[in-house]
Amino acid sequence: MGMRDKVDELRKRKAKLYLGGGADKIEKIHQQGKTTARERIAFLCDPNTFQEMNLVVRHRATDFGMADKEIAAEAVVTGSGYVDGRAVYIGSQDFTAMGGAVGGAGAHKVCDVMECALKSGVPFIFINDSGGARVQEGVDALSGYGDIFYKNVLLSGVVPQISIIAGPCAGGAAYSPALTDFIIQIKGQGQLYITGPKIIKEVTGEEVSADDLGGTDSHALRSGVVHFEAENGQHAMQIARKLLSFLPSNNSEEPMITAQAEVIERDPHMATILPETSREAYNMKDIIHRVVDNGDFLEVRERYAPNIIVGFARINGRSVGVVANQPAYRAGVLDINSSDKSASFIRFCNAFNIPLVTFVDVPGFLPGIDQEQGGIIRHGAKMLFAYAAATVPKITIIVRKAYGGAYLAMCSREMGADRVAAWPTAEIAVMGAEGATSLLYAKEIKNAADPKAAYAQYVQEYRDTFATPYMAAGRGYIHNIIEPDETRAYIAGALELLETKRELRPMKKHGLIPL
Repeated sequence: MGMRDKVDELRKRKAKLYLGGGADKIEKIHQQGKTTARERIAFLCDPNTFQEMNLVVRHRATDFGMADKEIAAEAVVTGSGYVDGRAVYIGSQDFTAMGGAVGGAGAHKVCDVMECALKSGVPFIFINDSGGARVQEGVDALSGYGDIFYKNVLLSGVVPQISIIAGPCAGGAAYSPALTDFIIQIKGQGQLYITGPKIIKEVTGEEVSADDLGGTDSHALRSGVVHFEAENGQHAMQIARKLLSFLPSNNSEEPMITAQAEVIERDPHMATILPETSREAYNMKDIIHRVVDNGDFLEVRERYAPNIIVGFARINGRSVGVVANQPAYRAGVLDINSSDKSASFIRFCNAFNIPLVTFVDVPGFLPGIDQEQGGIIRHGAKMLFAYAAATVPKITIIVRKAYGGAYLAMCSREMGADRVAAWPTAEIAVMGAEGATSLLYAKEIKNAADPKAAYAQYVQEYRDTFATPYMAAGRGYIHNIIEPDETRAYIAGALELLETKRELRPMKKHGLIPL
């Protein structure tokens, strides 16, 4: 057999493997409105940059009729590619090949590209679409999952890891996405759960559909497991591409700086966003969109714990992580879920050298029996720990209310903020004027000829004296009081000055964040 014949044979083998489970199964996938493993990679990567690895790997299982069974590419496509000119490593499960079931050889393929990502210092993206562990391989499949989990932990904090839930991801397999940095789930297609509907019905008697149990409403709204929701396979890859644009390739790099303006003009519209009275709600995103470049803000976990906003943006070309209270929902109060949401985001930004910009309008931590018994002390401490442990540049803008322990939790100067500026509308105090008045002047109000008038007078006196930024500025607890229209320029200038920030911490293996 000559060279031409051998090349023809190679092409035939590859063509068969590229078809996965066959043309009929690919057609079935398309009829369901879904995309295939290879189509998803094509949507993700720059054209003609994907280089496949381990295409012809085969399993070694012999039990349960597996000896002569060939599974195309071991039900997972792996390799490297480029996204906007930057290298990534990818794994994409192929549901057309034995339902994407994971066996030992397929798991080895995934671990191989994860090791490559670690050695090369580039992001790893895994597209989940699998019926679960390959039962015919038994403990070999379980061992394969264990290897993947272990690699997830090794890569954590070194290179960004993104999981895309494009189909079923059930049982132990669900823990791999949970160990990564971001999860993108496709609406109506991706399902993520530990125990499926059938088992739940057998054990508890509860009836639930797979989508209600593990779909986006379950995880993007209620559990907070999912960070982004996608409309379809192509949209999921667009989200991944945009997310990567804000991130460095690894923890030893800085995020890329894009085009910068030499002069940033004042924005007079900023002064019109806050309502006339401090008890009225407004949308903090109106402020964020005017501060960041081109109003471009990629919100993370948008529907989960919406009383706090987290996400990525650029300010004069520099990537930043934004954390902000949302007065339009529960007055922007901090609670268990918002504390967890912000703490995990803060720690990601710190791991990958992304500065943190915090906008504050917080009335406090949410009171209540459910919150106390649910562990608000432990969960709120995560937020305090995350901010204090972060060594990236930290810039805090106090827009309006900053009361009590929540003032500290939103990255005050005492928690390590490098720059703290307040708008003249800021109210920095131990508590709100009404609560403080009732506590401090209860006797005087009770004995007054007109208790209501006395109460109103004391409230106004407290607000004028203490619920302003001037006392905090006088004590040196905030660095500047700025006009709203100079906020963008102030943050941009601070980011530039803090670019070379270095902060040494005590030597230790790691801190013990409250979990």
